[in-house]
Amino acid sequence: MTNFTFLQSFDTDIQSSLLNQLRDIWIYSSTALEGNTLTLEETRYIIEEKLTIGGKSIEDHLEVLGHAQAIKILYQLVEKEIAEQDLCDLHTVLLPKFISENHKPQGNWKNVSDGTYATDSNGQQVYINYALPEDIPELIKEWLAELKTISTHSLTMHEAIAAYCQLHMGFVHIHPFWDGNGRLARLLSNIPLLKSGFPPLVISKSDRKEYIQLLANYQIDTGMITTHTGVWPETKSHGEFENFCMKEYEATLNLVEQAEAQQHQRASTEN
Repeated sequence: MTNFTFLQSFDTDIQSSLLNQLRDIWIYSSTALEGNTLTLEETRYIIEEKLTIGGKSIEDHLEVLGHAQAIKILYQLVEKEIAEQDLCDLHTVLLPKFISENHKPQGNWKNVSDGTYATDSNGQQVYINYALPEDIPELIKEWLAELKTISTHSLTMHEAIAAYCQLHMGFVHIHPFWDGNGRLARLLSNIPLLKSGFPPLVISKSDRKEYIQLLANYQIDTGMITTHTGVWPETKSHGEFENFCMKEYEATLNLVEQAEAQQHQRASTEN
């Protein structure tokens, strides 16, 4: 049983139930944000029963199973200092193996330049350039150094969510892998929360449009990052994204409150 602080007031079975609920919602939401078609109940069924759902793609199944394994690994990584190889190992676990190609390496940094179209505050289409392949090693070192610095302190919930936002924004703006960067950001950025004794933050599928737009707004305002700009140019703020993430965190807190009510009811019955 994972020994996180937020679990310690619960009996073992309630701990397990809460962790499974968080896992299922985390996997369902994060994969759905990237286009996975499995429902929450189908996601839970695949993880628990290791069986397939008729009419759903093999890729959808593998994404769910890979994400479940990545969460297990992440929980172990909370106890150590994370290195570049850990990021690459998580990337390998997250992505279905059959989609690996030479220009789409698994477990290694991207080898071609990339970017995406987005809409700015004036309703105009703009192209967002992600970091160049040659800049990734240095930018990832800076990102990991910041994660290490943040992780040396015990944070309040608000501080931990602010750290989540900073790490999330930084990672997706570097965009170190050819794919899977959002899923990895939503995993790794939870480390400050978990280390400080809080449950993970999950971005809801239903808020996908707002989530994507907030990321785009920040990246457009910041511009392309390089080894000269660093991961987080000082003039840019994560304020809007922090407010969004605070709202998203309410769903996690509600699950914890339900577990607390269950534990309280049990204690009242036993007494």
